[in-house]
Amino acid sequence: MITDVESATPALCRLQLGRELRQLRQEAGLTSTQVVRTLMCSPSKLTRLETGENAVVEPADVMALCEIYQADPEKRALLLGYAAVTKSKKDWWQSPEYRPAIAPSFKAYLGLEATAEALHNYEAEFVPGLLQTENYVRAIHQRAHEGLPHDEIDRLVAVRMTRQAALDRKLAPLKFAAIINESVLYRQVGGPSVMRPQIEHLIEMAEHPAVRIQVVPFKAGAHAGMNGAFTLLRFEDAQPIVYLENLGGASVTRRRTDVTVYEEAFTDLQILAVGPQDSLGMIRKAIKEH
Repeated sequence: MITDVESATPALCRLQLGRELRQLRQEAGLTSTQVVRTLMCSPSKLTRLETGENAVVEPADVMALCEIYQADPEKRALLLGYAAVTKSKKDWWQSPEYRPAIAPSFKAYLGLEATAEALHNYEAEFVPGLLQTENYVRAIHQRAHEGLPHDEIDRLVAVRMTRQAALDRKLAPLKFAAIINESVLYRQVGGPSVMRPQIEHLIEMAEHPAVRIQVVPFKAGAHAGMNGAFTLLRFEDAQPIVYLENLGGASVTRRRTDVTVYEEAFTDLQILAVGPQDSLGMIRKAIKEH
């Protein structure tokens, strides 16, 4: 368990630590008010600890709460392990290597993606970011950012490739449901030398235990995703969030009515798209065109 904790991101450790502390408090039959009186801290501090909002968690705070909740030694060691990661590591997108290539709005999204339980993504024009090959990513950025120096393109590519590690994280692996338009399989991004390995990679990723890929065929006609791509982020104990991205920038919405619209759209697309096995057949067929 400690090995998994040590390899986890600080964002996940903060989230998991908060869940565990909240569960311990509830099992002890204590209210937040009772705990803050005993700990002699502000209510907001306990709230931040239980929701994983603190960038760094002090081990002393964790030990004090474990004393109040009478946690067993094994649980204390686990929670201190989480706290230690938040003090010894930074989330990868905060490092100097990546920071210049990440817009503030996208940095907020990365924090959400790092703690999400599941991602539901519909893409109409290109392969979903978590399933892209390095050369495919590079071809997209070279076209979208013509004239950008090579080193800056390299940073953008590195950000995209590093994000993909979420699919293989040991602590709370991300579940990824991707629905793509059939046109994605045939659009010549970077030419055949880029597309063929990309399609082969899709075939490989279709076998990944955390990944589900479906294709909306041309013959399906009009569908709920025709207004554009979107991503639904789902969390274990929080409301879903919608992430939207276009030429004008990116945005996140938590408004329940908006989220419901996209949840219904994704459900409609899941029904309209062919199943995973038939989708895999369509992907294998498409490789012949490259």
